[in-house]
Amino acid sequence: MLHLPIYLDNNATTPVDPRVLESMLPFFTKYFGNAASHSHTFGWEAEAAVKYAREQVALLINAEPNEIIFTSGATESDNLALKGIFEMYAAKGNHIITVSTEHKAVLDSCAHIEKLGADVTYLNVNKDGIIDLKELESAIKPTTILLAVMYANNETGVIQPVKEIGMIAKKHSVLFFSDATQAVGKIPVDVIQDNIDLMAFSAHKIYGPKGAGALYIRRKNPRVRITAQIDGGGHERNFRSGTLNVPGIVGFGKACELCKIEMQKDGDNMKILRNKLESALSETKKSTINGSTKHRLPNVSNMSFKNRNSAELMGKLSNTIALSSGSACTSATLSPSFVLKAMGLSDEEALSSLRFGLGRFTTEEEIDYTIGQLTEFLAD
Repeated sequence: MLHLPIYLDNNATTPVDPRVLESMLPFFTKYFGNAASHSHTFGWEAEAAVKYAREQVALLINAEPNEIIFTSGATESDNLALKGIFEMYAAKGNHIITVSTEHKAVLDSCAHIEKLGADVTYLNVNKDGIIDLKELESAIKPTTILLAVMYANNETGVIQPVKEIGMIAKKHSVLFFSDATQAVGKIPVDVIQDNIDLMAFSAHKIYGPKGAGALYIRRKNPRVRITAQIDGGGHERNFRSGTLNVPGIVGFGKACELCKIEMQKDGDNMKILRNKLESALSETKKSTINGSTKHRLPNVSNMSFKNRNSAELMGKLSNTIALSSGSACTSATLSPSFVLKAMGLSDEEALSSLRFGLGRFTTEEEIDYTIGQLTEFLAD
């Protein structure tokens, strides 16, 4: 049975899976201790729960538990990685290579450290949203300390050639950081196979709670060191001080465990529904899919609609279908998406785009309703 409104903005955030919520609830009331309190059972129980969650998170990305640093979310993880590497490796160099279509948490962090003396190269992308590996490798200098390339784009779902990027980084003895917030839990992510040295991701994109995230920091081949950005207490192996969000971390761990088990099934289902949506809307002859249709996440579609304004479309649908025209972090602006502009779209094309973010709980009835509503609006 169809229930309105329909939620198709799962790239912005996801609902908490009821199984995740169930795992969290005891840690608000019964097991409420501080994980850093080592003198009594309340602290021991909290510490044990965090330890188990760390193992669950690590298992999802093929890391070691002691390589997982808990943060408040991917934005903090991005800041910690970029600023922490820039400070720690200042004696080696000051050059960082990133991409013009990165999340604002990466781009704004790069802008910040540029003021502190960083030399940042911003790579372009092609019409599919993918970087040129030759351009990436040719940009490396003796002073290059870090490559920062997003795993999958938050607006288009386009997946970068991460494994090849990791090989280039290793070849030149440069560290590789990836914001994998949209990829982890949606597709298999393996930090060892991909030669990733640091990686950011977040619980609320994978049916976990807001306020919990992680930064993976490689401990061998090579051992990565970063300078802490939050001081006070030495929590998380001195990388990130602050009382741990135990309920959030427990939920994060459970969310990762469920993704490990159900990722393939969820992905196959979302891809079928996404393709049905695209196929139906493409029949109107007024829509264009933005970004690579070969290298992208199974749950995302970014489409432009000829001679239509996305803000107008979203306004008409706002009470029945939740959509976006891009990143939640830039949704307050009326300017065209910088991601789509970087891919060569005109202002008009970018301003006519909608992002469809399907999720674990999206149903075929919801997609059918969405197709009907959009087809009707596009026919006007």
